[in-house]
Amino acid sequence: MLKLLVFVLAFLTAPFTAAAQDSAWIQIAARPTSSEAVELAAAYSGTLPDVESYALSSGWFAISLGPYAPAQADGVLRRLLNSGVVPGDAFVSDGGNYQARIWPLGAPAVAPAPAAPIEPAGPSDETPQQAISSEALLSQAEREGLQIALRWAGFYNSGIDGAFGRGSRAAMEAWQIARGHEATGVLTTGQRAALMAEYNAVFEGLGLETVADAAAGVSVKIPLGIVAFDGYEPPFAKYGATGDVPAQVLLISQPGDDRRLQSLYEVLQTLTIVPREGSRRIRGGTFEIEGRSDSLHTSVYARLEGNAIKGIALVWPAGDEERRSRLWAEMRASFTPTAGVLDPEMVALDESQSPELVSGLEIRHPKSTASGFFIDASGAVLTTSAVAANCGALTIEGEVPMRLAHSDEGLGVAILTPKEPQAPIASARFQTAVPKLGSEIAVAGYSYGGVLSMPTLSFGALSDLRGLNGEERVKRLEIAVQAGDAGGPVLDAGGAVLGMLLPRQSGGPQLPEGVNFALDTDALLPALSAAGIRAGTTARSGNLSAEELTRAAADITVLVGCWD
Repeated sequence: MLKLLVFVLAFLTAPFTAAAQDSAWIQIAARPTSSEAVELAAAYSGTLPDVESYALSSGWFAISLGPYAPAQADGVLRRLLNSGVVPGDAFVSDGGNYQARIWPLGAPAVAPAPAAPIEPAGPSDETPQQAISSEALLSQAEREGLQIALRWAGFYNSGIDGAFGRGSRAAMEAWQIARGHEATGVLTTGQRAALMAEYNAVFEGLGLETVADAAAGVSVKIPLGIVAFDGYEPPFAKYGATGDVPAQVLLISQPGDDRRLQSLYEVLQTLTIVPREGSRRIRGGTFEIEGRSDSLHTSVYARLEGNAIKGIALVWPAGDEERRSRLWAEMRASFTPTAGVLDPEMVALDESQSPELVSGLEIRHPKSTASGFFIDASGAVLTTSAVAANCGALTIEGEVPMRLAHSDEGLGVAILTPKEPQAPIASARFQTAVPKLGSEIAVAGYSYGGVLSMPTLSFGALSDLRGLNGEERVKRLEIAVQAGDAGGPVLDAGGAVLGMLLPRQSGGPQLPEGVNFALDTDALLPALSAAGIRAGTTARSGNLSAEELTRAAADITVLVGCWD
């Protein structure tokens, strides 16, 4: 009997080497007594599979999960730690100090073969323990994807970190309740698939596929179900709409540096496919543009890659924000610059070239334009009230945003002020002395809208100090001007402002082409003062050369644009 007792004690205390079995365990806790270890192991076995407890050579008792193949154990531990279901100090053990196994009760005191990954029987009969095991095998990206899908579905409002803590578990439970499943807080394999199917349903019909364009040196996901390759027009590879969705995708590829990146950033904002409203940012060799209107929402992203500029753009119809935002997120995440760049000379030049197009894309134009001129050092502009009426937005020089600060339709003037601080080169000096009848005058203006980048100067004479019916606030001019010159400054020979050119009347008697009128200084100065503008004045006369007068006029004259 004594020999038998000695044999049993020796068997129970004899160490076995887990490493010899090519196995590994995840040790999640240790307790000083066997009763505490068994109690804790029993508690963990209610939520985790493969719970075991072993006596340690130190006299304590380990609570572990396993066994696993050594290559598998590290990944399982990482996912369990991220999910928060095991303590943060859990670690992988090779079982070298494991002795007798005391849990499960009645289990053999030998290490079993490494466990294979659990294959759930199916979504309907996967137990909570199986769900936890299959969840532990998810990659970090898959775990984050579930959190993103839960947030999209309205059940989760915390960070996307792949760690399934209390917030994630509560969101899963809420989703399960909303979908008629048992509320366990752990999604089964089938439930995870259903959640992701809900999340990705928005992509149905888009035909989202990765396109690797070797010529452009860009790889990105493109909705080939609704767009198709439409050709190269550097710096773009174009994908145009093929069906009812008026979408467009552009791959951006050109040689470049910081200066060219800045130029591309500015040029893109002149295109009709990039609405004026929306955020813009350029910084650190990267730019992003969001353009929104009642009909379009366009997103653009580009960055420097070595000596090349690579990017993507998505043009999408307004009112379909969920699909657009999800698609753009997929495109941004998949965007990968590769070797290769579009040759700017790859398209042959022909007679179809037009200043109205940039690489085949139409430049955006204001619905109307007029001339104007700076009237103080803060950048306030005087122009005709006709151009400022019914505008969604006002600009000067095509891009500087302005606000309508004052309008007097009876007088025919409008005052615009910049939305952001401006520092004009010069501002108008209004002539307070009475000009000589018949003296030479000049009108500065954008005669052809925005076709020319600088104002033109037209020369003529002051033919009367009053209007045809004796109006004292206007002066009659003998000068040939264009409709786009309206709102521009009328200058004397020394560059001082005698008045503002008025638009020609569309109704009533048709006057000879050379007869035009200017609202004179005596009418303008009180109006400017009432609007809070301290305009510069002079009583001195001068006699500038034509070149000097042209430069002085260009410094104060601006193109005013009225946009929808």
